[in-house]
Amino acid sequence: MDTAERFVRLILERGALRFGRFTLKSGRESPYFFNLATLDRGSDLATLGELYAESLLAAGLDFDLLFGAAYKGIPLVSAAAVALARRHDRDVPWCFNRKEAKDHGEGGVLVGADPRGKRVVVIDDVLTAGTAAAQALTLLRAHGAQPVGFIVALDREERATEENPLSALRLLERRENLATRALARLSDVLRVLARDLSRREERRALEDYRRRYGALDPPAA
Repeated sequence: MDTAERFVRLILERGALRFGRFTLKSGRESPYFFNLATLDRGSDLATLGELYAESLLAAGLDFDLLFGAAYKGIPLVSAAAVALARRHDRDVPWCFNRKEAKDHGEGGVLVGADPRGKRVVVIDDVLTAGTAAAQALTLLRAHGAQPVGFIVALDREERATEENPLSALRLLERRENLATRALARLSDVLRVLARDLSRREERRALEDYRRRYGALDPPAA
């Protein structure tokens, strides 16, 4: 079972991927909703760390530091760093940002390892409009880091806007000149659902949604 399938099965089993009718920030009505915060057990976090670590290494990126985008990226980057050290003998430093700068104690907006001069991969749960991602990348560059990658849990594979046929993840990749990756994509979800006849209606709803809003990204490498 590959990384993508393991992740899809995990979010289905734990209810992090729900089916129904949901209105997104974009105003689109989606037949599914993804909330990684539903994976709230220690065992879930351990598994997520392993999946992020596997995906990072499979991407073949040269990186020196992991960055977790506040807030959901903080436990994810922690778990990924532990998995890299424990399972892959890669003892990589990590850091995260505060939403508001601290004006006492050590001060500043970053916590953890100093990113200056480091090649950094950003870890987060999802990417929607890309605004928060751009802010994180700007922050890292302001601290002398070189962002080289951005990894999320699920790529919805839908066009960023009605006018732009590319997905938010691919737009970020091109605008910021870095590699992007996801633990799984909507196409992986459909692949897993296709093997479960009891989820036939959910699969059809997702396929209809993809036909309407699917991104026209070039094939992934």
